[in-house]
Amino acid sequence: MYAVIFRAEIAQLDEEYSQMAARMRELALQEYGCLEFTAVVEGANEIAISYWDSMEQIRAWKENAEHLAAQAKGRSQWYRSYRVQIVEVVREYSA
Repeated sequence: MYAVIFRAEIAQLDEEYSQMAARMRELALQEYGCLEFTAVVEGANEIAISYWDSMEQIRAWKENAEHLAAQAKGRSQWYRSYRVQIVEVVREYSA
């Protein structure tokens, strides 16, 4: 299993952002095999973590036309900066 960790410093969020974020979450979960997608905003910081079975799913998701448009809008309007990390989950446990 893999996790994609997206961290951003927010420049400005608006109603279009809220709609786009909801659409991107729905698309990832319903069409690209995302297992779980969680995002939170605290102050001027956003973090989103999504979980995937394979790198191929992540690549396909990254290349989706709607997702590419959302990324461009994020760079030009919504975020001051961002960072993406893709990590492999080597162990998981819970209580």
